[in-house]
Amino acid sequence: MSAGNWFLFSPRLDVGVFLGSALLSVVALLVGAQLGYLQHGTPEWTWVVAVLMVDVAHVWSTGFRTYFDGAEIRRRPWLYLATPALSWAAGVALYWHSGALFWRLLAYLAVWHFVRQQYGWVALYRSKNGDPPGWHRWLDTLTIYLLTLYPLAYWHGHLPRKFWWFLSNDFAAAPSQLAALLAPCYWLCIALYSLRSLASWLGHGKVSPGKDMVVFTTWFCWYVGIVALNSDYAFTVTNVLIHGVPYMALVYCYRAPASARQMPPWWLFLLSLWAIAYCEELLWDRSVWHERSWLFGSPWNVQNLQVLLVPLLATPQITHYVLDGFIWKRRHNPKLFEASPS
Repeated sequence: MSAGNWFLFSPRLDVGVFLGSALLSVVALLVGAQLGYLQHGTPEWTWVVAVLMVDVAHVWSTGFRTYFDGAEIRRRPWLYLATPALSWAAGVALYWHSGALFWRLLAYLAVWHFVRQQYGWVALYRSKNGDPPGWHRWLDTLTIYLLTLYPLAYWHGHLPRKFWWFLSNDFAAAPSQLAALLAPCYWLCIALYSLRSLASWLGHGKVSPGKDMVVFTTWFCWYVGIVALNSDYAFTVTNVLIHGVPYMALVYCYRAPASARQMPPWWLFLLSLWAIAYCEELLWDRSVWHERSWLFGSPWNVQNLQVLLVPLLATPQITHYVLDGFIWKRRHNPKLFEASPS
């Protein structure tokens, strides 16, 4: 296999977005340990960089793959028009019934989206590399799912933690024995995956550095951010960066075969996302959270509109979660990486 088939984008870009985002998390953890952030809370600059500029921005980057592409809208209009409308309507009904239930279900939808994205990277690498089916595929699948589900099981079995997904208590407690049951499978899959990769390289000269990067960075960031450290700062820098940075690269590098869409320069792409993300968070903070007046200004008194406004502001997130289950499937994108930059 040629080296070009080892990577989704290109050697430089794959290493940059997958390994680079994980290394950035490591640097942030080391800095946080030195400055006391692991014990004493997350500084505001971390929220601005990780949450606003990466997490919220990557949600809006879906628009460049869908709503900002006329050919794509015409290809599946019902999917793109019905998804936000139904998301908002369902959100209003749910929030009207119970605000706590709304946030809990939204948290679990987000968690499943994060889990599935890591599996999606592995599946895309398998397809690009031409990896064999059978037990190899099962080992890849079990490993990447356990790398995400075991830390989540540990989290649910050790509540309360010093961090949460959206709001305090948005996760339901689970027996700690669940994580204990998964732990042997978790470590066994990591060992088997590592041995398989090493044997494949030494015995057959067949390597998959891109897929291995996804697997091992997922293991490190999810384990350290959720299990090893009980810190909001650690969870933020490990959870967000390896999720949002590669996704924005995927959107930017995507080339639709039937579309004449031209992407803006990368810096304009990022500035556009950051501007939209700032506007969304301004609306959230002024109308709902009231936490960062230093960045967004004085709060608004719209308490009586919460049942309509909160689901509306959450609609971009929900739309992003739902559409991601459709737009990146390999069978609908047979030439997904053929035009990737080198």
